[in-house]
Amino acid sequence: MGTQTINIGISEADRKELAKGLSHLLADTYTLYLKTHNYHWNVTGPMFQTLHLMFEGQYNELALAVDLIAERIRALGVHAPGTYGQYVKLSSIKEEETIPAAQDMIRNLVQAQEAVIRTARSIYPLAEKATDETTADLLTQRLQVHEKTAWMLRSLIEG
Repeated sequence: MGTQTINIGISEADRKELAKGLSHLLADTYTLYLKTHNYHWNVTGPMFQTLHLMFEGQYNELALAVDLIAERIRALGVHAPGTYGQYVKLSSIKEEETIPAAQDMIRNLVQAQEAVIRTARSIYPLAEKATDETTADLLTQRLQVHEKTAWMLRSLIEG
């Protein structure tokens, strides 16, 4: 069975370039998911209850987000990356081998949320150039979530 031509009004070159950018976003989002879930399991201290519940809400949202991003890559006619090895190469977020203190978890998550924001924002000009409103809409939604989450996390450690 041969490959069907995709004719959605976006050139093949643009679809591949968009999928490449979205693959970086997927890797960042999945790495942030893993980091947030790790912190949910391992947070300690006086803010335990607050952070445990907050991190759970965040990783649940991220689990849904990775699916939306991967499905957009597939709709563009490209295979979505789906292994830890691929994510390590594609992600701008680094894993850590130790369990940080609660305040450092928050700082690390702010940095990781901001990394996802920068990745999403970097794809936006290509989506506009390709008149890919669907990807632009996905990016807008992701930016709203990550900017709000970064603000909420920063609010826990400011002042």
